[in-house]
Amino acid sequence: MSINKQKISIEHRYRGSIELPDNKDAKDIFFRVKQAYANHDKINISLVFSKSKILKLKRYQKGGAEEEIENLDLYIALGEILGFPTEDAKKLKNTILLTTDKAHTSFNITKRLKLINKKKASKAEDNYLFWDIENFSSISSIFTEIIEKHDIEDDHIFLAANPDSLYLKRAEWEANLFDYGKTLNSFEFIKCDHGKNVADDVLLEKFINARLKNSNVFVLTFDRELKERFCEVANTSNNLYIMAK
Repeated sequence: MSINKQKISIEHRYRGSIELPDNKDAKDIFFRVKQAYANHDKINISLVFSKSKILKLKRYQKGGAEEEIENLDLYIALGEILGFPTEDAKKLKNTILLTTDKAHTSFNITKRLKLINKKKASKAEDNYLFWDIENFSSISSIFTEIIEKHDIEDDHIFLAANPDSLYLKRAEWEANLFDYGKTLNSFEFIKCDHGKNVADDVLLEKFINARLKNSNVFVLTFDRELKERFCEVANTSNNLYIMAK
């Protein structure tokens, strides 16, 4: 999918640049949010979706919702650059991802995992998984297509979940893990604190501290910025596989 950069200039002052996803609504959303900010209007998720669309997304049952999630990520990224709150968008995104596996795991995970830090994989001695479980909670697919396929050991699997998601989904996650003789604590599980991008930050920190070399590293995230951060700190001897659109 092609992505284009868009400069953000408001009141003759450059605020930064952002990547626009290549879908039919992204550019309109960008300009609506930018205009609302410049006019000092109230900024909320209604600039991205209508009320009826939001209700539909909350009970979404089939299909990808990929473009909608891309546009939520765009809105959230604009909030980070311009400094307006985006909790409503983050909450809706988590609702989509938590209430329906179809929204993010209806596709074949193996086909979506892409080697992104080099053209050809080098020889690897170990396999590691860094797993944002609240965004990838289809546990059977993860085991079948990644953990079992690549024989990843329990202490090489790092999971992170924020408190709200953990409170809502822990019983379900544990029930699904039970089928594999596991619990969350079978792995390197991190219960995060409240705060901005906490789950992403702790996974990246664990990766940095592990000082991995000559390893296949699988990272389950859709967050574009986190993908870039993993690439920046990865040792060149590693093969870095990240979820692609």
